[in-house]
Amino acid sequence: MKARFDSPEPAHVIEVQIDEQFQLQVQTDSLHSAALSTLTHQRVEEPYELAIVVTDDDVLRELNRRHRDVDAPTDVLAFPDETRGPFVAAPGLPRYLGDVIISFRRAKAQAAEAGHAIQAELQLLVVHGVLHLLGYDDTSEGQRAKMWTVQAQILHSMGVEVNLPT
Repeated sequence: MKARFDSPEPAHVIEVQIDEQFQLQVQTDSLHSAALSTLTHQRVEEPYELAIVVTDDDVLRELNRRHRDVDAPTDVLAFPDETRGPFVAAPGLPRYLGDVIISFRRAKAQAAEAGHAIQAELQLLVVHGVLHLLGYDDTSEGQRAKMWTVQAQILHSMGVEVNLPT
């Protein structure tokens, strides 16, 4: 299933793709809302387009192996659009921000472990992925603390209840 959401000003375009096997378990509008809330919270005024894909462990494992040299599935990967180089987007069209790829099976396991709803976990992973597309990193303790604080603020503003590790 594929859903495309155009937002009010700025005109962000967020495409949500859900593998067929997970379509009945994923609310596309809540994933769109999580991405849009992240862009709004970060005061992104330039119109952007991005894709959110919910798929399985095999896809994430292959992407993780190919792009990070880690032969294991992971919960979320973010791929910023770095393919255009010095080219400028066509006038009036949003610039492509990138892709957020989520493993439904990892999200489901993490939600069960944390004791919150699967939809909340998926929203958390969308927020996390979009923050990566916007330049946040979590490789050091300081970066991670900053990113997780921003994640918590966004989720709180959306009324999403997650049990985040401290």
